[in-house]
Amino acid sequence: MRSLFPSAPRPGAGGHNRVLFTLAECVPFAIALLVVAIEFSPAHFLYTGPLLTATPALAAVAMGPKGTLAAAAFALAVSVATATYNQAWGTLQVYTNFLALFLVSAASVTTSSAVHTHRQQELNQVRRIAMAAQRVLLRPVPDRVGPVRAASRYIAAETGAQIGGDLYEAVQTRYGVRMIVGDVRGKGLPAVRSAAAVLGAFREAVHYEEDLAEVINHCAAALRRERAMPRGIDQDDEEEAESFVTALVAQVPDEGVVELVNRGHLPPLVLNEGRVQALMPTSPLPPLGLEDFITGPPAKAESYPFAPGDRLLLYTDGVIEARNGDNEFFALPEAMEAMHDRTPSEFLEQLHQGLIRHTEGRLADDVAMIVFDRLDDEVGRQAGAAAAPK
Repeated sequence: MRSLFPSAPRPGAGGHNRVLFTLAECVPFAIALLVVAIEFSPAHFLYTGPLLTATPALAAVAMGPKGTLAAAAFALAVSVATATYNQAWGTLQVYTNFLALFLVSAASVTTSSAVHTHRQQELNQVRRIAMAAQRVLLRPVPDRVGPVRAASRYIAAETGAQIGGDLYEAVQTRYGVRMIVGDVRGKGLPAVRSAAAVLGAFREAVHYEEDLAEVINHCAAALRRERAMPRGIDQDDEEEAESFVTALVAQVPDEGVVELVNRGHLPPLVLNEGRVQALMPTSPLPPLGLEDFITGPPAKAESYPFAPGDRLLLYTDGVIEARNGDNEFFALPEAMEAMHDRTPSEFLEQLHQGLIRHTEGRLADDVAMIVFDRLDDEVGRQAGAAAAPK
């Protein structure tokens, strides 16, 4: 889902705002061209000095210091050209126009520079806050977690973004390595609050709940509590009340299996002997927050083979929904098979680069990925014993 820093525009608003911003940038130059048209036509008797003087001031509203300086230089060139064409040099009006244009240009460039500096400072502060929040919310997975080698990667769709509604975590417990990946329907601060609630519940429950299904039940309960907290009436709160979270929890015990509970999330992929297989749930369940749609017996963890040498990939829909210019989706299973001999960190780095190439650098959604390689039994047991909480 979309990221919090910077917050994503509402549907349709981003393109509309960009058009208005582009038009605002063109206005100062359009005014200068209008002056040229007037001065080089029979209508040159009209007094155009105030129009040129306003050019740098208008540029300072929509453009940075360089743009304002360019608009001021263009206005000066137009003023020189028209004065020469009309043979007006030596008149008081020309020198008055030049003085006014110089004063307004200097003030506009100075003001634009100060505003630009202030905005950059605010942006840097927001980025520092975002980085601190990311370290709390989305912690990097250690290279070795119990019986698996691991790596994680979060890729924001927007330049400068840090965190959003995608989530992941991996924890070594006495029951084995437990992990989660999820995706919040929504954006902005409500999405981050939902992600934080789910992650907080997961990090707590994995250490004392033996049943993996109960772990994800705790996450669902935390999400309900988060949504029930009163915050006043605004559009963000309405979106949060309607949001849900697709989530997948997995457990890798000492035995050669992986146990899964899937709540409406994309099926993980396992690479075995160079071939990729999707671990589809036998009894599909709705996402967290939509418990009213659950029918039948309570959810149970499902086991799948996960032998030494196998690779397990958990991911969000930003990966498989990435499209190229021909509207073709990213071929994740094929990419996973082609990079079967890479380490987990190398695999995610090359997968990241593959996504960037496929979309030509225009990811439409955030991406969260977490990958695990099953170690040999003896190595895994030693690593698990060393990492397990006492």
